Amino acid sequence: MVSGAGLPGATEVDRADGIEIKQVQNRAQLFEVRERYGLGIGELSAIVLAKELSADMVLLDDYEAGRLAKGENLEVRGTLGVLETSSPQGDLADLRGAFAQLLKHSYIDARLLNDRLRALGLLQL
Repeated sequence: MVSGAGLPGATEVDRADGIEIKQVQNRAQLFEVRERYGLGIGELSAIVLAKELSADMVLLDDYEAGRLAKGENLEVRGTLGVLETSSPQGDLADLRGAFAQLLKHSYIDARLLNDRLRALGLLQL
């Protein structure tokens, strides 16, 4: 959480009961994989940690990282997938509003967000 301090949602994540911060144990493997695949340290950390924890799924938005994770037999879910899954379950009251915040505070393309909203029968941004 240190690197995310001050970003939108950082306080909520820090206070959340169900979130536990874990460190990659095999840092040597992390750097070996980084050299081999040329992906960012964050994406690779998520994949290596998921394997260390025997996780079934990993949260990634990077396409190449997702391909690598799938090759390691991990299910990949992206930010939009998590938000879309949370909305009908009642955990997220305003999916369109959440997408608007993503558009404002992240790299996500408005066309992708509008495609997803259209597919779900919601008004576009």
